[in-house]
Amino acid sequence: MTDRKIYLDNAATTIPRESVIKTVSDAMRESYNPSALYLDALKISNKISAAREVVKSALGARDGELIFTSGGTESNNMALTCSRMKKGSRVIIGEGEHDSVFKTASVLRDVEVVFAPIKPDGGVDEEKFKALLCDNVSFVSIMHVSNETGAVNDIEKLAKLTKRASKNAIFHSDGVQAFLKEDVDLAKLGVDLYSVSAHKVHGPKGIGALYIKRGTPIRPLLTGGGQEKGLRSGTESYPLIAGFCEAVKSFDPTEREQVANFKAEFLEKLLESVDGVRVISPIGGVSNILTLAFEGVRGEVLLHSLEDYGILVGTGSACASHHESRFKRLFALEDGYVDGVIRMSFSIDNDMSEIDYIVSAISACVNKLRLDKRK
Repeated sequence: MTDRKIYLDNAATTIPRESVIKTVSDAMRESYNPSALYLDALKISNKISAAREVVKSALGARDGELIFTSGGTESNNMALTCSRMKKGSRVIIGEGEHDSVFKTASVLRDVEVVFAPIKPDGGVDEEKFKALLCDNVSFVSIMHVSNETGAVNDIEKLAKLTKRASKNAIFHSDGVQAFLKEDVDLAKLGVDLYSVSAHKVHGPKGIGALYIKRGTPIRPLLTGGGQEKGLRSGTESYPLIAGFCEAVKSFDPTEREQVANFKAEFLEKLLESVDGVRVISPIGGVSNILTLAFEGVRGEVLLHSLEDYGILVGTGSACASHHESRFKRLFALEDGYVDGVIRMSFSIDNDMSEIDYIVSAISACVNKLRLDKRK
């Protein structure tokens, strides 16, 4: 064991920036209910409105509203369960969606739910997606960036294909892994609904948002006092909203290049040092996610072995960590690699000086695990 800590599971959650922590702490001292009528409460309400505009601007969300939620899971659930879908219509869900979409789709009633296949790199198979389209499609949900592999889907193209086949269809995209990692301009993408989460971008946990294009037919998620345009009643969490706003404001686009450079150098050195590695993540995927499969080892065992070196990685979506991943069969891996999948995801907090140590640790762990298996 070591006291050293190198965090490489940023697709699960990121470490909040110090400025975000301070912003949340300061905001918690302003305890007024934003819906109250006195001046101090009005100031909080105005700050929430200003924060909403900051996030909308970062998304290019000019033609619609942004509803604050508790995070990506709630935003995705709201998109699927509150959208008005025609009885008997077809709903298309990406086979590689996060469980908050995939499992929610399984409980939809009075519609035909079909799943759009993905390629072994985690991206949607566009030809097979097109084959599912028809004029009876009422709703589509395809994630912008795969949380499992970092594959980037061409949402603009998929949305256009959908609208061409069924002009009134609602197109939703889970943008949790894309926000601030990719250039996102919702007006250009042509989506009706788009989900984001703060804790994936160095903001606080427990706050996210759902973009709703103007005119999109959607029912309230929560009824009560009429907050969030009447779609999600309940007293707004101003401290978390303020923290989300600060995370967005403090983002520097040059961070993407720094993270991409770290990923590229790490992968080059890893492949030079360790045999029997399959790269699942596609070339051209998002800058921060790298999913690998190691021959002859189990991903979960490798995860715990690396933990002894102070290196924290994932084996895929943190939300799926307590049950068998459905993705193993989708990656089309040879038998020796199927159980050896790990996901490494980087951030601006990672430093080039860490790479040699990480590669050395992986090499040592993989070699030991393979040796132990042969005994």
